[in-house]
Amino acid sequence: MNKIILASGSPRRKQLLELAEIPFEVIVCDTDETYPPNLSPSDVAMHIARNKAEAVQRNLSLENDNQSSVIIGADTIVVLEDEITGKPTDREDAIRILSLLSGKTHHVITGVCILLASKKMVFAEETSVTFHPLTADQIEYYVDHYKPYDKAGAYAIQEWIGAVGIQSINGDFYNVMGLPVSRVVNELNNFGS
Repeated sequence: MNKIILASGSPRRKQLLELAEIPFEVIVCDTDETYPPNLSPSDVAMHIARNKAEAVQRNLSLENDNQSSVIIGADTIVVLEDEITGKPTDREDAIRILSLLSGKTHHVITGVCILLASKKMVFAEETSVTFHPLTADQIEYYVDHYKPYDKAGAYAIQEWIGAVGIQSINGDFYNVMGLPVSRVVNELNNFGS
């Protein structure tokens, strides 16, 4: 079994790999999360995931430790009407983003890159999420109590807002949390790790 490295500091991705009982360690390198213009949202998520995985691979190769390590990079974005919403910069921005998502369907896309030496697999998983119309009080309550400033789309589905605000989900629930873990496990099995 190859050593598996998660190239992400996300506690939710860590939790999902632990849920799948995959032994791994976390190594994170500073990564540029900008992307070339004119990429599709799926390509943006895959581009950033690839950058995260390759940064860790370069770091490990300096330590001569990358030949046997499988590296998993991931990036999750939220897309509403073909626009990437990003992470909120502050309270007002979080309220603005959730107000935009209220009563509408948006798409959560996670790009994943799996690297082993010179082998590379990159894919994107997409889940559609529809919110009930949210009141201003609900949005402000969530932002003030959960402070979702590090989350794409200004929310975490596994928190209060998911329980009371989501009308429907079409696709992988765990993808919305930040990692399509069942697909990752299947791809790792196919990858020969």
